[in-house]
Amino acid sequence: MGFSPENVSNGSKSAFRKAIVLAIAALLIGGAAIAAFDNQLSPFDFLGWRSTNGRILLSGNIEAHESVLSFKTVQSRIVELPFDEGQWVRKGDLIASLDDADYRQNVKTARAALDQSQQQLGVAIANVDATRETVLADEADVKEKSLDFRRLQALFEASAASTQSRDLAETAFKQSQAALLRDRALAVAAEKDVGAAQATVHSASESLKLAEIVLSYTVLRAPFDGVILTRQAEIGEVMLPSAPVATLADLDHVWLRAYVNETDIGKVRFGQPATITTDTYRNKKYQGRISAIASQAEFTPKSVETHSERVTLVYRIKIDVYNPTHELVPGMPADAVIEPAPASNGNR
Repeated sequence: MGFSPENVSNGSKSAFRKAIVLAIAALLIGGAAIAAFDNQLSPFDFLGWRSTNGRILLSGNIEAHESVLSFKTVQSRIVELPFDEGQWVRKGDLIASLDDADYRQNVKTARAALDQSQQQLGVAIANVDATRETVLADEADVKEKSLDFRRLQALFEASAASTQSRDLAETAFKQSQAALLRDRALAVAAEKDVGAAQATVHSASESLKLAEIVLSYTVLRAPFDGVILTRQAEIGEVMLPSAPVATLADLDHVWLRAYVNETDIGKVRFGQPATITTDTYRNKKYQGRISAIASQAEFTPKSVETHSERVTLVYRIKIDVYNPTHELVPGMPADAVIEPAPASNGNR
C-alpha cells in the first residue's frame, strides 16, 4: 500500500510535521556554519549575534622586564662567572666577580691611614691633658709669686726690705704671669690640634668606607629573581665600568606587547583588565592589565597580526601579566581579550 496523508493517523501527522521542521532548522544552522567558516565568522555572527560581545582581540608576544647587569666604577679581569644563559638565579646570587687584589690593597692602605690618624688623635688628646696640668701649675705659681710680691712691697714701704728684694719679687711675679699666659695659649692650640686630629680620623674613616664600597663593586650579584637571557662576558675578560656582563629577565612580571587598531583605540584605558591565552597552554588563562598606551600612532609593523582586519595605523600597548609559575617566557606568542571601556567623549 502506498503512502498518502489519508493513511496517516493524527498523531503520526503531528510527528511528521515536527520532523520536517527539525530538518529545515538543521539545514539552516548547517548553512550558517558553512558560511561562517568560509568568512571566518562565528555562526552567531551569521545570525546577527556577536560572540565577542564587542571585545577587542589582540595578538602579540610576551616580553620580560630586563636588566642589563654591569660592574660599577671598577676595571679588572673576570675570575668567576658561575651562570650560563637560560639558568635561573635568585636575588643575591653571584653573577660574576673580578680580580680584586688592587682594591683589597686600597682597603688595607685606607685602614692603615685610619689607624695612624687615630694614634695622632691620641697624642693630641694627651697634649691637651699635659697643657691643662701645666696651666694649673702656672696658676698656682702666679698665686704664690703674687703673695711674695705683695709681702715684700709691704715690707719695702715699711723700710723693712730692700729695693732689690722688692724688685726681684716683682720680676718673679711678672714672669710667672707670662708663663701662665703662654701655657694657656699652648692649651688652646692643643685643643685645636685635637679638633684637627678628629677631622683627620673622620676623613680616614670615610676613605676606608669608600675603599670598602669600591671593593664590593668587584662582585656582581642578582638584584632580583630571574633568568639569565644573555651573557655578554667570559672568564678572563677585562671588564670596563658599565660594560654589560649579563642580561637578567624578571619572569615573575612579564608583559604582552600588542597593537590596537586606530579604530579601536578609544575602547582601551590605562589599568583596563585583559585575559591572556597562549597556544602552549590552551586551557589556561592569565590575568593582566594595560599599563601603557602609545601616545602616537605608528604604521602597522610587518610582524603584527590581529584578529580583525589590519589597518594602516596602530597604537602599541603594554599589558602587564603576573606570571608566578613562569609559564610565560619571552618571545612566546599570546592572545589578549580586552573588554571595551565605556566611551568618554573621545578622551583616553
